[in-house]
Amino acid sequence: MEALREALSRIAPESVSKAVLSDPVDKTRDRRINVRRIRLKDQEVFQFERLTEKQAFHENVQEASLVDRLDTAMEDFRQLMIWSGDTVYSFKITKKGKLLTNKQKNREAGATVQEHDRAKKHLLPEGTVIPPLVDLGVFTKEGKIVKAMYDKYRQIDRFVQMADEALEAAHLTDKKLRIVDFGCGKSYLTFILYYYLTEVRHLSVEMTGLDLKEDVIRHCAEIAKRYGYDHLHFEIGDIARFQSEEPMDMVISLHACDTATDYALYHAVQWKSRLILSVPCCQHEVNHQMDQDAFYSVSQYGILKERMAALVTDGLRADLLRAQGYQVQVLEFIDIEHSPKNILIRAHYTGKPNAEAAERVHALVRDLGIQPTLYTLMGETS
Repeated sequence: MEALREALSRIAPESVSKAVLSDPVDKTRDRRINVRRIRLKDQEVFQFERLTEKQAFHENVQEASLVDRLDTAMEDFRQLMIWSGDTVYSFKITKKGKLLTNKQKNREAGATVQEHDRAKKHLLPEGTVIPPLVDLGVFTKEGKIVKAMYDKYRQIDRFVQMADEALEAAHLTDKKLRIVDFGCGKSYLTFILYYYLTEVRHLSVEMTGLDLKEDVIRHCAEIAKRYGYDHLHFEIGDIARFQSEEPMDMVISLHACDTATDYALYHAVQWKSRLILSVPCCQHEVNHQMDQDAFYSVSQYGILKERMAALVTDGLRADLLRAQGYQVQVLEFIDIEHSPKNILIRAHYTGKPNAEAAERVHALVRDLGIQPTLYTLMGETS
């Protein structure tokens, strides 16, 4: 069910402590599924305990696959409860197929969150000398977190976790990776991700950072040489005109302004890139195209119209990717108090186009009277 998947994708798997699926569609089969977070050796997984009338069956599921597994399991049940941080989420599917949702405060949150926080493993652990984090001022030369930079450290580590989860989901951890970072800027996340993939995961990586600013690219190239990152390259160029002799396995686009994000996503689709990580930046195109009279209650207030246009733009981008065969999540990237640009579009290629998503896009474009760049680019090749 698309509505259920959308709702599940908004719950961060790393904050989930347990879940329960109940009220089976067929009462002669599984009676209930209990899900709990457990630690196996050096990693945390979710244990699915499937209960029949007389037996119990167990399956361990990686954190990155939790949403997919819950979504699939709900085909056989009508009710799902998820304990996540300080919130309990309830989902119920009526006999007519309508999804009912609710959330309330988690009375168990104190003990559960503390236990999980102790167990949580950072992918960029304190005590490790990581050159990009040292140069950024997040770590000392001894690998200690600078107290005033803890929020920045938490954001960076969270980004690496999101990338790592996506790599697992897309099954990209057993091959040489070709990666492009569109609009890389000063590239501190590019350097950190390259470090993690090569030094921690020991993957074979060929990575390119692209930006329009010659001085920025020159500076980044010098740093890469100083770090000894031989397979991290930087080029001057426009995202819209970028060409590659070989397809990219992973496309990153962090804060590429306005329609530059659309060209980055378009390239990814043309390559059938296995993985996309995109954080959209300023979005003016749809804001200028929307019919103001049709949404006057919103459009008369500039800040509301701007936010609505941004949400419409990212929703269309997500559904356009789905239409092209991607499984898509729209996640919170950075806490709202740190940046208003806090949406991450994370997608991996499944090769299964979604016709319903395509129809939704066509209907919304028609109803709003807009012509977004990514929609136009996709139309040229469909």
